Amino acid sequence: MLKKYFTEQLELLQIEQKADHEVYLKLTENTSAADRRNLGLTWYPIAIRNTEIGRGEYLNIEIERTTHKDLSQQFRFGSSVVMFSNHNTKEDRIEGIISHLSRDKMKISLKLDELPDWTKDGKLGVDLLFDNNSYDEMRNALKTAGSIVEDDSKNNLIKILIGDKNPTFKTLDSDFNSEKLNQSQIDAVNKILSANELAIVHGPPGTGKTTTLVEAIKAVSKLEKQKILVVAPSNTAVDLLTEKLAENGLNVVRVGNPARVSEHLLHATLDYKMAAHAETKSIKALKKQAAEYKNMAHKYKRSFGRAEREQRKALFDEAHKIGREIENSEKYIIENIFANADIITATLVGSNHYTVKNLKYGTVFIDEAGQALEPACWIPILKADKLILAGDHFQLSPTIKSNEAAEKGLSKTLLEKSVGLNEESVVLLQEQYRMNTQIMGYSSKIFYEDKLKAHFSVANQQITEDEPPLMFIDTSGCSFDEKADGTSTTNPDEAVFVLNHLTSLIERLKSTNVNLPTFGIISPYKQQVYLLKELMQENEVLVENAKKISVNTIDSFQGQERDVIYISLTRSNTEGVVGFLSDIRRMNVAMTRARKKLVVIGDGSTLSRFSFYNNFIKYAENLNAYHSAWEFISV
Repeated sequence: MLKKYFTEQLELLQIEQKADHEVYLKLTENTSAADRRNLGLTWYPIAIRNTEIGRGEYLNIEIERTTHKDLSQQFRFGSSVVMFSNHNTKEDRIEGIISHLSRDKMKISLKLDELPDWTKDGKLGVDLLFDNNSYDEMRNALKTAGSIVEDDSKNNLIKILIGDKNPTFKTLDSDFNSEKLNQSQIDAVNKILSANELAIVHGPPGTGKTTTLVEAIKAVSKLEKQKILVVAPSNTAVDLLTEKLAENGLNVVRVGNPARVSEHLLHATLDYKMAAHAETKSIKALKKQAAEYKNMAHKYKRSFGRAEREQRKALFDEAHKIGREIENSEKYIIENIFANADIITATLVGSNHYTVKNLKYGTVFIDEAGQALEPACWIPILKADKLILAGDHFQLSPTIKSNEAAEKGLSKTLLEKSVGLNEESVVLLQEQYRMNTQIMGYSSKIFYEDKLKAHFSVANQQITEDEPPLMFIDTSGCSFDEKADGTSTTNPDEAVFVLNHLTSLIERLKSTNVNLPTFGIISPYKQQVYLLKELMQENEVLVENAKKISVNTIDSFQGQERDVIYISLTRSNTEGVVGFLSDIRRMNVAMTRARKKLVVIGDGSTLSRFSFYNNFIKYAENLNAYHSAWEFISV
């Protein structure tokens, strides 16, 4: 029966992989390099900047994109890629793996002795291939967990996570305490220290989850003297924790390439530590020697005899021999670096990178666990004696391409399951440091059993005394009708209203000589966001203050905050259809981005048929925060 749990997860993963692959094919089949480049799936054109001996029989090439550097990209460390030429023949393609990535440069490992001639002729590009590697890693982890769980003598942690056993706790010799943390944060650290197998930090918006985790990791490192693995689903979340841990004096090694490179982060990367290692100088000399052998071999071209062929082979053999020596030396350096490290940080899939594949850890921390696919979580869990899950299952859930897989259970994260199964492991962080009490109140009531409280430093913060912290503006009766726009929805009249209201606020604030706050405009609908951005360009006041204003979807605002947030709910129809708005976790994210003022704009007659919005309107009425749009429309 226990194994069945993982069999079901494998089936869901298979459904998701198939749907994901279909999305990839739809994006890439019969598209030009320019179209793929705009989607972030291609670098074109590129230039080869360097080649060198890699691990084993691999050749490393460094490439750089030479134009369109402002375009976003979906390439990641460890991704599979294919280099191609503009001749577009099947022969003019080489597959490889990204071994290093920065904004405009990447290193690719290719299983080749030398680059083919076509790479020296015509324009080159690099395509991102479908990510089978991540699915393979997840599949292998589920299979391994399924085999372990059948053995009664092994791994209580796995059995606890699937509900077959209860977690246990030890009594601490002395409780943890810190002036840096509030009481619920201190409780969370003590829960982590006393847990034998599992602890869960439930961190609602603005409650200092990252601060708590850093203090907990420091305390675990000091108390248990074992290596710690810290992972998260996104590079950005991993980078944030890596930087904070490095600032706190811990010897942390970041596996993979950071999404953003700061000085604190750079010093923690494996690449940087390898480059600074005493043995690296000898590796450089070996690489130079191997390159010389390969250059000599390259001088032999197609029309030569047997003796020359043998000589060429001998030179490549010698280069490969040196390559194996380089690989052994690098392996020694890597092992040395990890032996001295306190903390390893990586993404969930990156935790199984070849450099750390065989490492085991006393404790594994998974941050942002509410956004992590369960199969991906099992990759680091198998390396752990003890697991700490941190996140908020009432905010955004993982992105899932298959509706079938989502409905059958893939959308339910391991964090959400574990909170339900193991209440004794959970600590809720209860004091938040972001929002005015009125902004916080509705989310606290609906999602967090009214347990959140605002720290005194933010509880009553406002932009000015005259600007209320919360407004719901009801557009009922204004004929602000929604419009279908492809697969999305827009509401042009509501978009104009939102921007006019923001313009009035900015002009009012400028007239009082206060420092202009930061603004965010959020909509659940991409096309409404595009429309808002277009209309902004026609508004002189907003263009003049554009640096202070961000406009984006809810998903893009996850983890961010602004002084003032406007939410354009967009939906307005006689049927009471709310579409995306029914995802109330997504709305929880939107409503908790504001520090000092939250303005929600929508059609009350449409929204009030859905209980979440009906209750929000009543909440606003009780605070005298309900307004009709007619109050702001000049007749």
